[in-house]
Amino acid sequence: MSFVFNNSYAHLPPRFYVRQSPVPVLAPRLVRLNRELAGELGLDLSWLASPEGIAVLAGNHVPAGAEPLAMAYAGHQFGGFVPQLGDGRAILLGEVLSPEGERFDIQLKGSGRTFFSRGGDGRAWLGPVLREFIMGEAMHALGIPTTRALAAVATGEPVFRDEEFPGAVLTRVARSHVRVGTFEYFAARQDTEALRQLADYVIARHYPEAGQSDRPYRALLVGVINRQADLIARWLAVGFIHGVMNTDNMSIAGETIDYGPCAFMDTFHPERVYSSIDRDGRYAYGNQPQIAHWNLLRLAECLLPLLDEDQGKAREVAQAAIDAFPGRFKAAHLERFRAKLGLTVALPDDSDLISDLLQVMAESHADFTNGFRALCDAAVGSEAGFLKEFGDCRAAKEWLRRWRVRWEQEPMEADLRASRMRRTNPAVIPRNHRVEAALAAALEQDLGPLDQLLRVLASPWDDQAESFPYRSPPEPHEVVHQTFCGT
Repeated sequence: MSFVFNNSYAHLPPRFYVRQSPVPVLAPRLVRLNRELAGELGLDLSWLASPEGIAVLAGNHVPAGAEPLAMAYAGHQFGGFVPQLGDGRAILLGEVLSPEGERFDIQLKGSGRTFFSRGGDGRAWLGPVLREFIMGEAMHALGIPTTRALAAVATGEPVFRDEEFPGAVLTRVARSHVRVGTFEYFAARQDTEALRQLADYVIARHYPEAGQSDRPYRALLVGVINRQADLIARWLAVGFIHGVMNTDNMSIAGETIDYGPCAFMDTFHPERVYSSIDRDGRYAYGNQPQIAHWNLLRLAECLLPLLDEDQGKAREVAQAAIDAFPGRFKAAHLERFRAKLGLTVALPDDSDLISDLLQVMAESHADFTNGFRALCDAAVGSEAGFLKEFGDCRAAKEWLRRWRVRWEQEPMEADLRASRMRRTNPAVIPRNHRVEAALAAALEQDLGPLDQLLRVLASPWDDQAESFPYRSPPEPHEVVHQTFCGT
Protein backbone atom coordinates (compact mmCIF):
# COMPACT_ATOMS: atom_id res chain seq x y z
CA MET A 1 0.00 0.00 0.00
CA SER A 2 1.63 3.23 -1.17
CA PHE A 3 1.08 6.82 -0.03
CA VAL A 4 -2.45 8.02 -0.65
CA PHE A 5 -1.87 11.55 -1.87
CA ASN A 6 -4.31 14.43 -1.51
CA ASN A 7 -2.41 17.33 -3.03
CA SER A 8 -3.16 21.03 -2.85
CA TYR A 9 0.06 23.03 -3.39
CA ALA A 10 0.57 21.41 -6.79
CA HIS A 11 -2.74 22.93 -7.87
CA LEU A 12 -1.53 26.49 -7.35
CA PRO A 13 -0.38 28.36 -10.49
CA PRO A 14 2.81 27.13 -12.21
CA ARG A 15 4.92 30.10 -11.08
CA PHE A 16 4.80 28.74 -7.52
CA TYR A 17 7.08 25.80 -8.38
CA VAL A 18 8.86 23.82 -11.07
CA ARG A 19 7.51 20.35 -11.74
CA GLN A 20 10.35 17.87 -11.48
CA SER A 21 10.89 14.29 -10.42
CA PRO A 22 13.64 13.26 -8.01
CA VAL A 23 16.87 11.99 -9.55
CA PRO A 24 17.26 8.20 -9.08
CA VAL A 25 20.15 6.84 -7.02
CA LEU A 26 22.40 3.85 -7.55
CA ALA A 27 21.76 1.46 -4.65
CA PRO A 28 19.13 2.62 -2.13
CA ARG A 29 19.23 1.05 1.32
CA LEU A 30 16.92 1.82 4.22
CA VAL A 31 18.95 3.13 7.15
CA ARG A 32 16.16 4.05 9.55
CA LEU A 33 12.38 4.20 9.43
CA ASN A 34 10.34 6.28 11.88
CA ARG A 35 7.77 3.72 12.88
CA GLU A 36 5.94 6.01 15.31
CA LEU A 37 5.48 8.72 12.69
CA ALA A 38 4.46 6.18 10.06
CA GLY A 39 1.75 4.97 12.41
CA GLU A 40 0.53 8.53 13.05
CA LEU A 41 0.24 9.05 9.29
CA GLY A 42 -1.58 5.75 8.81
CA LEU A 43 1.15 4.37 6.55
CA ASP A 44 1.85 0.69 5.99
CA LEU A 45 5.14 -0.14 7.72
CA SER A 46 5.73 -3.33 5.78
CA TRP A 47 5.27 -1.50 2.48
CA LEU A 48 7.61 1.36 3.51
CA ALA A 49 10.34 -1.17 4.35
CA SER A 50 9.79 -3.18 1.15
CA PRO A 51 11.92 -2.72 -1.98
CA GLU A 52 9.05 -0.81 -3.58
CA GLY A 53 8.70 1.49 -0.58
CA ILE A 54 12.43 2.09 -0.35
CA ALA A 55 12.48 2.97 -4.05
CA VAL A 56 9.92 5.70 -3.36
CA LEU A 57 11.78 6.98 -0.28
CA ALA A 58 15.00 7.14 -2.31
CA GLY A 59 13.42 8.95 -5.24
CA ASN A 60 13.84 6.03 -7.64
CA HIS A 61 10.12 5.58 -8.15
CA VAL A 62 7.35 8.18 -8.27
CA PRO A 63 4.21 6.58 -6.84
CA ALA A 64 0.72 7.02 -8.22
CA GLY A 65 -0.90 10.25 -7.10
CA ALA A 66 2.38 12.06 -6.43
CA GLU A 67 2.90 15.39 -8.19
CA PRO A 68 6.61 16.03 -7.58
CA LEU A 69 7.80 19.62 -7.65
CA ALA A 70 10.51 21.98 -6.40
CA MET A 71 9.01 24.96 -4.57
CA ALA A 72 10.00 28.53 -5.44
CA TYR A 73 10.98 30.95 -2.68
CA ALA A 74 13.39 33.75 -1.88
CA GLY A 75 14.99 34.71 1.43
CA HIS A 76 17.08 36.99 3.56
CA GLN A 77 20.23 35.03 4.36
CA PHE A 78 22.23 36.57 7.22
CA GLY A 79 20.44 39.85 6.48
CA GLY A 80 21.13 39.93 2.74
CA PHE A 81 18.25 39.40 0.31
CA VAL A 82 18.45 36.68 -2.34
CA PRO A 83 15.47 37.05 -4.73
CA GLN A 84 15.50 33.43 -5.88
CA LEU A 85 16.43 30.43 -3.75
CA GLY A 86 13.90 27.61 -3.99
CA ASP A 87 14.23 23.89 -3.36
CA GLY A 88 17.74 23.27 -4.59
CA ARG A 89 18.00 19.74 -3.24
CA ALA A 90 14.46 18.78 -2.29
CA ILE A 91 11.34 17.56 -4.05
CA LEU A 92 7.83 17.81 -2.64
CA LEU A 93 6.22 14.51 -3.61
CA GLY A 94 2.78 15.56 -2.44
CA GLU A 95 0.52 15.68 0.59
CA VAL A 96 -1.20 13.02 2.67
CA LEU A 97 -4.00 13.14 5.21
CA SER A 98 -3.54 11.44 8.56
CA PRO A 99 -6.33 9.23 9.98
CA GLU A 100 -7.41 12.35 11.93
CA GLY A 101 -7.66 14.37 8.73
CA GLU A 102 -4.53 16.47 9.28
CA ARG A 103 -2.61 17.42 6.15
CA PHE A 104 1.13 16.80 5.85
CA ASP A 105 3.74 17.34 3.15
CA ILE A 106 5.94 14.44 2.09
CA GLN A 107 9.25 15.82 0.87
CA LEU A 108 12.46 14.12 -0.27
CA LYS A 109 15.55 16.07 0.83
CA GLY A 110 18.80 15.30 -0.98
CA SER A 111 16.93 14.05 -4.03
CA GLY A 112 19.17 15.58 -6.71
CA ARG A 113 19.56 18.73 -8.76
CA THR A 114 16.57 20.95 -9.44
CA PHE A 115 15.91 24.15 -11.35
CA PHE A 116 16.87 26.00 -8.14
CA SER A 117 20.16 24.22 -7.37
CA ARG A 118 22.36 27.18 -8.40
CA GLY A 119 25.26 24.90 -9.32
CA GLY A 120 24.92 22.60 -6.32
CA ASP A 121 24.73 18.83 -6.57
CA GLY A 122 21.28 18.62 -4.99
CA ARG A 123 22.40 15.82 -2.71
CA ALA A 124 22.71 15.26 1.03
CA TRP A 125 25.06 13.06 2.95
CA LEU A 126 24.31 10.63 5.73
CA GLY A 127 25.59 12.67 8.69
CA PRO A 128 23.29 15.71 8.30
CA VAL A 129 20.38 13.47 7.31
CA LEU A 130 20.64 11.48 10.54
CA ARG A 131 21.26 14.68 12.49
CA GLU A 132 17.95 16.09 11.28
CA PHE A 133 16.30 12.77 12.11
CA ILE A 134 17.64 12.98 15.68
CA MET A 135 16.81 16.64 16.22
CA GLY A 136 13.30 16.39 14.85
CA GLU A 137 12.46 13.45 17.11
CA ALA A 138 14.01 15.18 20.14
CA MET A 139 12.00 18.34 19.54
CA HIS A 140 8.82 16.34 19.01
CA ALA A 141 9.32 14.50 22.30
CA LEU A 142 9.87 17.87 24.01
CA GLY A 143 6.52 19.06 22.69
CA ILE A 144 7.96 21.67 20.34
CA PRO A 145 6.33 22.07 16.89
CA THR A 146 8.70 20.57 14.35
CA THR A 147 9.15 18.91 11.02
CA ARG A 148 10.05 15.23 11.39
CA ALA A 149 11.90 12.58 9.46
CA LEU A 150 9.93 9.59 8.22
CA ALA A 151 12.95 7.76 6.82
CA ALA A 152 16.65 7.96 6.07
CA VAL A 153 17.85 6.07 3.00
CA ALA A 154 21.47 5.58 1.95
CA THR A 155 21.95 6.10 -1.79
CA GLY A 156 25.01 3.94 -2.46
CA GLU A 157 26.63 6.98 -4.07
CA PRO A 158 29.30 9.35 -2.73
CA VAL A 159 28.70 13.02 -1.96
CA PHE A 160 31.64 15.40 -2.10
CA ARG A 161 31.97 18.27 0.36
CA ASP A 162 35.35 18.96 1.96
CA GLU A 163 35.84 15.21 1.53
CA GLU A 164 33.90 12.21 0.28
CA PHE A 165 30.83 11.11 2.29
CA PRO A 166 28.11 8.48 1.82
CA GLY A 167 25.02 9.97 0.18
CA ALA A 168 21.56 9.80 1.72
CA VAL A 169 17.98 11.00 1.23
CA LEU A 170 15.74 12.21 4.06
CA THR A 171 11.98 11.88 3.83
CA ARG A 172 10.72 14.94 5.68
CA VAL A 173 7.18 15.39 6.97
CA ALA A 174 5.87 18.90 7.60
CA ARG A 175 2.53 20.63 8.01
CA SER A 176 3.71 22.54 4.94
CA HIS A 177 6.91 23.92 3.47
CA VAL A 178 5.62 27.46 2.90
CA ARG A 179 8.10 29.94 4.37
CA VAL A 180 8.41 33.66 4.93
CA GLY A 181 10.72 33.46 1.93
CA THR A 182 7.84 32.13 -0.21
CA PHE A 183 6.02 35.43 0.31
CA GLU A 184 9.25 37.33 -0.34
CA TYR A 185 9.63 35.59 -3.69
CA PHE A 186 6.40 37.07 -5.05
CA ALA A 187 6.76 40.42 -3.26
CA ALA A 188 10.15 40.93 -4.94
CA ARG A 189 8.41 40.41 -8.29
CA GLN A 190 5.55 42.75 -7.34
CA ASP A 191 3.20 39.88 -8.13
CA THR A 192 0.24 40.91 -5.99
CA GLU A 193 -2.04 38.31 -7.54
CA ALA A 194 0.34 35.50 -6.51
CA LEU A 195 0.72 37.02 -3.02
CA ARG A 196 -3.05 36.96 -2.61
CA GLN A 197 -3.29 33.38 -3.86
CA LEU A 198 -0.50 32.31 -1.50
CA ALA A 199 -2.06 34.11 1.47
CA ASP A 200 -5.46 32.57 0.72
CA TYR A 201 -3.83 29.15 0.49
CA VAL A 202 -2.05 29.56 3.83
CA ILE A 203 -5.21 30.83 5.51
CA ALA A 204 -7.23 27.87 4.27
CA ARG A 205 -4.55 25.35 5.25
CA HIS A 206 -3.11 26.75 8.48
CA TYR A 207 -5.19 29.65 9.79
CA PRO A 208 -8.85 28.92 8.96
CA GLU A 209 -9.93 31.21 11.81
CA ALA A 210 -8.36 34.12 9.90
CA GLY A 211 -10.67 33.34 7.01
CA GLN A 212 -13.62 34.17 9.27
CA SER A 213 -12.21 37.62 10.04
CA ASP A 214 -13.40 40.78 8.29
CA ARG A 215 -9.68 41.50 7.74
CA PRO A 216 -8.29 38.04 6.90
CA TYR A 217 -4.78 39.12 5.84
CA ARG A 218 -4.25 41.09 9.02
CA ALA A 219 -5.52 38.07 10.97
CA LEU A 220 -3.07 35.88 9.05
CA LEU A 221 -0.15 38.15 9.98
CA VAL A 222 -1.21 38.19 13.63
CA GLY A 223 -1.59 34.41 13.61
CA VAL A 224 1.92 33.86 12.24
CA ILE A 225 3.35 36.35 14.74
CA ASN A 226 1.69 34.57 17.66
CA ARG A 227 2.88 31.13 16.58
CA GLN A 228 6.44 32.34 16.08
CA ALA A 229 6.50 34.07 19.46
CA ASP A 230 5.42 30.85 21.14
CA LEU A 231 7.86 28.73 19.11
CA ILE A 232 10.89 30.88 19.96
CA ALA A 233 9.92 30.90 23.64
CA ARG A 234 9.80 27.10 23.53
CA TRP A 235 13.26 27.02 21.92
CA LEU A 236 14.77 29.20 24.61
CA ALA A 237 13.18 27.17 27.39
CA VAL A 238 15.18 24.08 26.37
CA GLY A 239 18.39 25.86 25.35
CA PHE A 240 17.94 25.31 21.61
CA ILE A 241 19.85 27.37 19.06
CA HIS A 242 18.60 27.07 15.48
CA GLY A 243 21.78 28.43 13.95
CA VAL A 244 20.42 29.66 10.59
CA MET A 245 17.28 31.73 11.17
CA ASN A 246 17.12 33.04 7.62
CA THR A 247 13.66 34.00 6.35
CA ASP A 248 13.68 30.99 4.04
CA ASN A 249 14.08 28.83 7.16
CA MET A 250 11.03 30.28 8.95
CA SER A 251 7.92 28.15 8.47
CA ILE A 252 4.61 29.95 8.09
CA ALA A 253 3.00 27.00 9.89
CA GLY A 254 5.02 27.74 13.06
CA GLU A 255 7.16 24.59 12.98
CA THR A 256 10.91 24.24 13.49
CA ILE A 257 12.35 23.56 10.05
CA ASP A 258 15.77 23.16 8.39
CA TYR A 259 17.88 22.02 11.32
CA GLY A 260 21.28 22.35 9.66
CA PRO A 261 23.94 23.43 12.20
CA CYS A 262 21.52 23.67 15.14
CA ALA A 263 22.54 22.71 18.67
CA PHE A 264 21.41 22.47 22.28
CA MET A 265 23.52 24.39 24.77
CA ASP A 266 25.67 22.74 27.36
CA THR A 267 26.97 25.59 29.55
CA PHE A 268 24.68 28.59 29.39
CA HIS A 269 25.51 31.92 27.85
CA PRO A 270 23.13 34.22 25.93
CA GLU A 271 25.78 34.79 23.26
CA ARG A 272 26.32 31.08 22.66
CA VAL A 273 26.85 30.18 18.99
CA TYR A 274 27.65 26.78 17.48
CA SER A 275 26.96 27.25 13.77
CA SER A 276 30.18 27.37 11.78
CA ILE A 277 28.62 29.78 9.26
CA ASP A 278 27.35 32.24 11.89
CA ARG A 279 30.67 33.99 12.30
CA ASP A 280 29.28 37.20 13.81
CA GLY A 281 26.77 35.62 16.19
CA ARG A 282 23.72 36.97 14.38
CA TYR A 283 21.73 33.89 15.38
CA ALA A 284 23.12 33.40 18.90
CA TYR A 285 20.84 31.95 21.58
CA GLY A 286 19.85 35.33 23.03
CA ASN A 287 19.37 36.98 19.64
CA GLN A 288 16.69 34.58 18.43
CA PRO A 289 13.67 36.63 19.60
CA GLN A 290 14.95 39.78 17.88
CA ILE A 291 15.73 37.86 14.70
CA ALA A 292 12.23 36.35 14.67
CA HIS A 293 10.86 39.89 15.06
CA TRP A 294 13.04 41.07 12.14
CA ASN A 295 11.93 38.15 9.96
CA LEU A 296 8.27 38.81 10.73
CA LEU A 297 8.75 42.43 9.69
CA ARG A 298 9.85 41.12 6.31
CA LEU A 299 6.62 39.11 6.11
CA ALA A 300 4.57 42.17 7.03
CA GLU A 301 6.24 44.12 4.23
CA CYS A 302 5.23 41.41 1.77
CA LEU A 303 1.60 41.58 2.89
CA LEU A 304 1.26 45.38 2.56
CA PRO A 305 -0.58 45.23 -0.80
CA LEU A 306 -3.18 42.94 0.81
CA LEU A 307 -3.69 44.77 4.10
CA ASP A 308 -5.29 47.89 2.66
CA GLU A 309 -5.64 49.64 -0.69
CA ASP A 310 -4.34 52.78 1.01
CA GLN A 311 -0.67 51.90 1.55
CA GLY A 312 -0.38 54.42 4.36
CA LYS A 313 -3.13 52.60 6.25
CA ALA A 314 -1.59 49.26 5.29
CA ARG A 315 1.70 50.28 6.90
CA GLU A 316 -0.14 51.33 10.07
CA VAL A 317 -1.90 47.95 10.23
CA ALA A 318 1.35 46.07 9.65
CA GLN A 319 3.28 48.14 12.16
CA ALA A 320 0.66 47.63 14.85
CA ALA A 321 0.79 43.88 14.32
CA ILE A 322 4.59 43.77 14.33
CA ASP A 323 4.84 46.00 17.39
CA ALA A 324 2.82 43.42 19.32
CA PHE A 325 5.49 40.74 18.87
CA PRO A 326 7.78 41.74 21.79
CA GLY A 327 4.89 41.68 24.23
CA ARG A 328 3.56 38.41 22.86
CA PHE A 329 7.01 36.85 23.05
CA LYS A 330 7.65 38.16 26.57
CA ALA A 331 4.37 36.66 27.77
CA ALA A 332 5.20 33.30 26.17
CA HIS A 333 8.76 33.38 27.55
CA LEU A 334 7.56 34.20 31.06
CA GLU A 335 5.00 31.42 30.89
CA ARG A 336 7.65 28.87 29.91
CA PHE A 337 10.20 29.93 32.48
CA ARG A 338 7.67 30.34 35.30
CA ALA A 339 6.80 26.70 34.72
CA LYS A 340 10.50 25.80 34.82
CA LEU A 341 10.69 27.48 38.25
CA GLY A 342 7.53 25.76 39.50
CA LEU A 343 5.50 28.97 39.59
CA THR A 344 1.85 29.03 38.57
CA VAL A 345 0.75 32.57 39.45
CA ALA A 346 2.05 35.54 37.44
CA LEU A 347 3.63 38.24 39.59
CA PRO A 348 5.43 41.43 38.45
CA ASP A 349 8.88 40.52 39.79
CA ASP A 350 9.01 37.11 38.10
CA SER A 351 10.89 38.50 35.11
CA ASP A 352 13.70 39.68 37.38
CA LEU A 353 13.83 36.33 39.17
CA ILE A 354 14.20 34.53 35.84
CA SER A 355 16.76 36.90 34.33
CA ASP A 356 18.82 36.89 37.53
CA LEU A 357 19.01 33.09 37.48
CA LEU A 358 20.17 33.14 33.87
CA GLN A 359 22.80 35.74 34.73
CA VAL A 360 24.12 33.59 37.58
CA MET A 361 24.13 30.63 35.18
CA ALA A 362 26.21 32.54 32.67
CA GLU A 363 28.66 33.80 35.29
CA SER A 364 29.02 30.34 36.84
CA HIS A 365 29.28 28.48 33.51
CA ALA A 366 26.41 26.31 34.73
CA ASP A 367 24.97 23.58 32.52
CA PHE A 368 21.59 24.85 31.27
CA THR A 369 19.72 21.54 31.22
CA ASN A 370 21.22 20.03 34.36
CA GLY A 371 20.92 23.30 36.27
CA PHE A 372 17.18 23.49 35.74
CA ARG A 373 16.73 19.75 36.29
CA ALA A 374 18.58 20.01 39.62
CA LEU A 375 16.19 22.78 40.58
CA CYS A 376 13.43 20.14 40.58
CA ASP A 377 15.27 18.36 43.41
CA ALA A 378 15.78 21.65 45.22
CA ALA A 379 11.99 21.99 45.25
CA VAL A 380 11.87 19.07 47.70
CA GLY A 381 14.81 20.25 49.80
CA SER A 382 17.74 18.62 47.97
CA GLU A 383 19.70 21.74 47.09
CA ALA A 384 23.20 20.27 46.92
CA GLY A 385 22.93 19.19 43.28
CA PHE A 386 21.72 22.61 42.17
CA LEU A 387 24.47 24.45 44.03
CA LYS A 388 27.08 22.07 42.65
CA GLU A 389 26.03 23.02 39.11
CA PHE A 390 26.83 26.63 40.06
CA GLY A 391 30.07 25.91 41.84
CA ASP A 392 28.44 26.60 45.23
CA CYS A 393 28.68 30.31 44.51
CA ARG A 394 27.17 32.88 46.85
CA ALA A 395 24.97 34.31 44.11
CA ALA A 396 23.31 30.92 43.53
CA LYS A 397 22.60 30.53 47.26
CA GLU A 398 21.06 33.99 47.38
CA TRP A 399 18.95 33.25 44.35
CA LEU A 400 17.66 30.05 45.95
CA ARG A 401 16.62 32.07 49.01
CA ARG A 402 14.66 34.52 46.84
CA TRP A 403 13.04 31.62 44.98
CA ARG A 404 11.80 30.08 48.23
CA VAL A 405 10.41 33.44 49.37
CA ARG A 406 8.56 33.67 46.05
CA TRP A 407 6.99 30.27 46.76
CA GLU A 408 5.24 31.69 49.78
CA GLN A 409 3.04 33.76 47.50
CA GLU A 410 1.43 30.67 45.98
CA PRO A 411 1.35 27.74 48.42
CA MET A 412 1.73 24.31 46.84
CA GLU A 413 2.87 20.98 48.14
CA ALA A 414 6.60 20.56 47.46
CA ASP A 415 6.15 17.12 45.87
CA LEU A 416 3.51 18.43 43.45
CA ARG A 417 5.69 21.41 42.55
CA ALA A 418 8.68 19.18 41.85
CA SER A 419 6.56 16.78 39.80
CA ARG A 420 5.29 19.63 37.62
CA MET A 421 8.78 21.01 37.21
CA ARG A 422 10.03 17.63 35.98
CA ARG A 423 7.51 17.87 33.13
CA THR A 424 8.99 21.13 31.89
CA ASN A 425 12.71 20.74 32.70
CA PRO A 426 13.99 17.82 30.60
CA ALA A 427 16.48 15.36 32.01
CA VAL A 428 17.87 14.60 28.57
CA ILE A 429 18.54 16.64 25.44
CA PRO A 430 20.50 15.67 22.31
CA ARG A 431 23.84 16.86 23.60
CA ASN A 432 26.21 17.75 20.81
CA HIS A 433 28.93 15.27 21.73
CA ARG A 434 26.41 12.43 21.95
CA VAL A 435 24.94 13.35 18.57
CA GLU A 436 28.38 13.53 16.98
CA ALA A 437 29.35 10.16 18.49
CA ALA A 438 26.19 8.53 17.13
CA LEU A 439 26.78 10.02 13.67
CA ALA A 440 30.42 8.93 13.63
CA ALA A 441 29.40 5.37 14.49
CA ALA A 442 26.67 5.40 11.83
CA LEU A 443 29.23 6.38 9.20
CA GLU A 444 31.06 3.18 10.19
CA GLN A 445 27.75 1.31 9.75
CA ASP A 446 27.25 0.88 13.49
CA LEU A 447 23.72 2.10 14.20
CA GLY A 448 23.64 0.94 17.83
CA PRO A 449 24.58 4.36 19.32
CA LEU A 450 22.01 6.07 17.10
CA ASP A 451 19.22 3.73 18.16
CA GLN A 452 20.13 4.05 21.83
CA LEU A 453 20.21 7.85 21.60
CA LEU A 454 16.80 7.94 19.90
CA ARG A 455 15.32 5.66 22.59
CA VAL A 456 16.56 7.93 25.36
CA LEU A 457 15.44 11.12 23.64
CA ALA A 458 11.93 9.71 23.22
CA SER A 459 11.38 10.08 27.01
CA PRO A 460 13.12 13.36 27.89
CA TRP A 461 11.29 13.96 31.14
CA ASP A 462 11.90 10.58 32.79
CA ASP A 463 14.61 9.54 35.23
CA GLN A 464 15.26 6.22 33.51
CA ALA A 465 18.45 4.32 34.25
CA GLU A 466 19.59 4.12 30.62
CA SER A 467 19.38 7.91 30.30
CA PHE A 468 21.90 8.79 33.01
CA PRO A 469 25.01 8.56 30.80
CA TYR A 470 23.29 10.90 28.33
CA ARG A 471 22.72 13.55 30.99
CA SER A 472 26.41 14.18 31.61
CA PRO A 473 28.00 17.26 30.06
CA PRO A 474 30.93 16.60 27.74
CA GLU A 475 34.40 16.08 29.08
CA PRO A 476 36.84 18.81 27.94
CA HIS A 477 38.03 16.68 25.03
CA GLU A 478 34.42 15.95 23.97
CA VAL A 479 33.19 19.55 23.75
CA VAL A 480 31.71 20.38 20.35
CA HIS A 481 32.58 23.98 19.52
CA GLN A 482 31.05 24.12 16.04
CA THR A 483 28.24 22.45 14.16
CA PHE A 484 28.05 22.33 10.38
CA CYS A 485 25.48 22.66 7.62
CA GLY A 486 25.14 19.70 5.26
CA THR A 487 25.63 21.88 2.18
